Amino acid sequence: GVPRDESDGILNYLYQHMENPLFQCRFRWQANSIAFWDNRCTLHNPINDYHGFRRVMHRITLKGDKPR
Repeated sequence: GVPRDESDGILNYLYQHMENPLFQCRFRWQANSIAFWDNRCTLHNPINDYHGFRRVMHRITLKGDKPR
């Protein structure tokens, strides 16, 4: 229900905000590395910096929002 111009302004602000290096995590892959992130709160933007190597990814979904 937000007007298009207002929506575009909000989205552009958020896109620029998330590009701030203070909000980024850089992960350097090594043999036997494992990385986890929460897709509800994370923008995953991978780069192909592993040319010639196999990278295996498994997606899981945890049930619930709070640890018990």
